[in-house]
Amino acid sequence: MNQETQNKILYKALLSRAVEEKLLNLFNEGLLSGTVHTCIGQELSGAVISEFLIKNDTIFSNHRCHGHFLSITDDVNGLIAELMGKSSGVCGGRGGSQHLYKDGFFSSGIQGGFLPVSAGLALGHKFNQSKNIAVAFIGDGTLGEGAIYEAFNVASKWNLPLLVVLEDNGFSQSTAQEETLAGSITARAAAFDMMSENVDTWDWQTFHEKSGKFIAKVREESRPGLLVVKTFRLKAHSKGDDNRPAEFVKKYFDIDPLNLWIKANEAEHTKKMQDIDQRVNKAVELAKASPVGEVLHKKPKSKEVFTWKKNELSNRRTVKAINDHFTDLFKNDKKVIFIGEDIRSPYGGAFKITQGLSDIDTNRVFNTPISESCIVGMGTGLGMLGYKPMVEIMFGDFLGLAFDQVFNHASKFNDMYNDQVNVNLVIRTPMGGRRGYGPTHSQSLEKHFLGMPGLQVVALNSFIEPSDVYKNLTTENAGPSLVIENKVMYAKPLTLPKVEGFEYLKSDEKFPAFLMKPLSQKVHCTLIGYGGMTEIMVLAAIELFEKYDIIVQVLAPTDISGFEAIHYKDILLNSEYILTVEEGVGYSGFSSEVLASIQETLGSAFAGVKRLYPEYSSIPASGALENKMLPDVQHIVDKCEGLVRHGK
Repeated sequence: MNQETQNKILYKALLSRAVEEKLLNLFNEGLLSGTVHTCIGQELSGAVISEFLIKNDTIFSNHRCHGHFLSITDDVNGLIAELMGKSSGVCGGRGGSQHLYKDGFFSSGIQGGFLPVSAGLALGHKFNQSKNIAVAFIGDGTLGEGAIYEAFNVASKWNLPLLVVLEDNGFSQSTAQEETLAGSITARAAAFDMMSENVDTWDWQTFHEKSGKFIAKVREESRPGLLVVKTFRLKAHSKGDDNRPAEFVKKYFDIDPLNLWIKANEAEHTKKMQDIDQRVNKAVELAKASPVGEVLHKKPKSKEVFTWKKNELSNRRTVKAINDHFTDLFKNDKKVIFIGEDIRSPYGGAFKITQGLSDIDTNRVFNTPISESCIVGMGTGLGMLGYKPMVEIMFGDFLGLAFDQVFNHASKFNDMYNDQVNVNLVIRTPMGGRRGYGPTHSQSLEKHFLGMPGLQVVALNSFIEPSDVYKNLTTENAGPSLVIENKVMYAKPLTLPKVEGFEYLKSDEKFPAFLMKPLSQKVHCTLIGYGGMTEIMVLAAIELFEKYDIIVQVLAPTDISGFEAIHYKDILLNSEYILTVEEGVGYSGFSSEVLASIQETLGSAFAGVKRLYPEYSSIPASGALENKMLPDVQHIVDKCEGLVRHGK
């Protein structure tokens, strides 16, 4: 290592330590909120690794990310302002200490969850045919997270340029590694046929030499590698919560490479610190003068102007209509990538939605292992690089395995990184019962995703062409979306029942709503539901009209994460009663939100409102019991007649 390189590394490490110490002081002064996880003692890790990174590499770090951020970006002003919650911060004060973004550097407070995302970024680099790599900094405590091993497996199998830097400081917060970790760290990499290398921050010259060669190998050979950096954290895990014995920490303080260098080079250290202290103090003053960041609110759906128009359908089976749209999309947009289990030809997915796509371009359709967290995380990473991944989860029930990736990653990135990062991602999945698949393959779990800020949840129904929904999910900057496809719909044709006295309409909004509207001016009841319940509601409306002379209209939005009653005010106010219908567990579900919105915006305009939903803990495999449990035409007819005739 030449003197110039040594000076650069030392400067970055000293800068990181100075900033961390200043942040602790600012916290004690009440100028920071939340918490501060410092990397004091570990600064040389980021200082050395950053020497081998190039433009357009992507880096993901964790809660202890300040040193990595500074070594890679050198943005002292942006970091300090961010932690002080100011608009001049790199994320406008929204992200704070653990959630930083700048020029391809990302950090997150969720341990391990960004490994699948990093694998997706690595896949994107490989698609770009660049020499860029994805880097992920994790700690030894993170080795307990299963998402890591899902990512290791795929990264190795697909030969992805992913560098995992594991900073091994021997502790998970306050718990010693001996209590929590079984086996060898590098053996974990070997199990997945990944390269590995061991270095330490005490011999940082050798660290520099070895890591340079190792990173070059990851870059040139497009292979994943695990670089284990033995190091030690000299300060508390967070602020002052350190219960490690003082004499134990002092032993490492005395051999800390920066402390030893400072002791041996006092004059040079003093000279370097003049510039560093000036930069840090100036950054604090600039941050103090900056205004507090702003919180941006979602634009209400009620501001979107739309009209109703005649609804016309293609009479194709739904599965073919979706497949036809995907085929055209796949042929015409090279950024579209399909990822999922068993989705390549000849199988084409459990419900044959992706049939034939891999015959068009085998390099953009990926069969994955059973690893929902990794599947969704990789889609997120690809989306962050401008690709348009279409991720299939074989059954909606399995979304629980990917919940963290949706809730803490894909849906949050845009907001917490201050609108600087967009995740183009479509997660699509078959949902619902009526197929006899039993308790773990028949649920309707979409309600658990409806409240996620930043996530669009849409549900296909039998009376809206799938292309009308999907075409707006794959545009530039569409953001992350979850698409619910009721599995009973797949085999049914897209056609409208023939009935006198009604017209079928659809809205021309971004995600069209379906409306079955009576020609009569009088409407007794409005049925509101979505997805697979739409056809059942229509058939119930026909029966109520023909048998009971009860006039019913049906409203089925496809955008179920943003229902606003005021948006459909003119339709709803024509009705005396409102009955919501859904297949999933009703408590705290879609119906609750619909009726709350109606009450808040339209008040007591109706003679009565009711919900119809199954009351159950799980769906039985017995077809007879399942049919008895889930709302059907007769259930709706009985409920609606009781509401209209008797007010209950």
